[in-house]
Amino acid sequence: MSTTTENVAAASGTYRIGGDLPVVRLGYGTMQLPGEGVWGPPRDREAAHAVLRRAVELGITFFDTADSYGPEVAEDLLREALHPYPDDVVIATKAGLTRQGPGVWTPVGRPAYLRQQCELSLRRLGVERIDLFQLHRIDREVPLEDQVGELKKLQDEGKIRHIGLSEVGVEQLEQAQQTATIVSVQNLFNLAARDAEPLLDHCEQHDIAFIPWFPLATGELSKSDGPLADAATRHDATPSQLALAWLLRRSPVMLPIPGTSSVEHLESNTAAAGLELTDEEFEALSTAV
Repeated sequence: MSTTTENVAAASGTYRIGGDLPVVRLGYGTMQLPGEGVWGPPRDREAAHAVLRRAVELGITFFDTADSYGPEVAEDLLREALHPYPDDVVIATKAGLTRQGPGVWTPVGRPAYLRQQCELSLRRLGVERIDLFQLHRIDREVPLEDQVGELKKLQDEGKIRHIGLSEVGVEQLEQAQQTATIVSVQNLFNLAARDAEPLLDHCEQHDIAFIPWFPLATGELSKSDGPLADAATRHDATPSQLALAWLLRRSPVMLPIPGTSSVEHLESNTAAAGLELTDEEFEALSTAV
């Protein structure tokens, strides 16, 4: 793998997850690498490897994945493409969603299951410790303190560096914080879907990383006739770039992870790191969508 980087992503700035784990704020999410319905292998394995290697060349250091992507496919791809990992690369993975078929996701948060999945992720990723291990969904059939408590045990054993949550509210985050230190949350959030703003504000106040999934509303915001089209033309940018620039501008704890299986789209998305919005432009976009 090439060791040269162009550091395009670096313009997005850096953030320290948990206060001690620096990442470039504009990251990459691996959910789109497996087959249709996030199920099975990619159509072209070498092309998937190329996207991941190109991400590193562009200066991306934060990669988000999960055991359920494939399932198991995305973690394998990361190891195949990038191992041994560059020193500055941080891989976050998740457990707590099981798969029964394409597009089917079922929460399972039993402590023994979460421990098993952590062990398997360590093996698939080829690491001795996972930088950020996130509870993919809270299983309502299992007490939250038991789910987070098992992750805390894994952390105490040195298998997890930091613990995160996904799709939670402020109350659940505060409840989990009574069992372990939570350094990140991952919720649906983009310019057109802002229900999680109270959680984002809470995270900003407490210096907790906020990782928005579907940062581009799966293409809705990137349409050539969509709500961002006019502003994108003025900036000589794409609507997708503008949507990412808005997220980066929205909060210093925001870590967008746009995913794609295309090197071309990856390069275009990463260029958003250097797009700076004025206060007026930020407010105009906030009210336009």
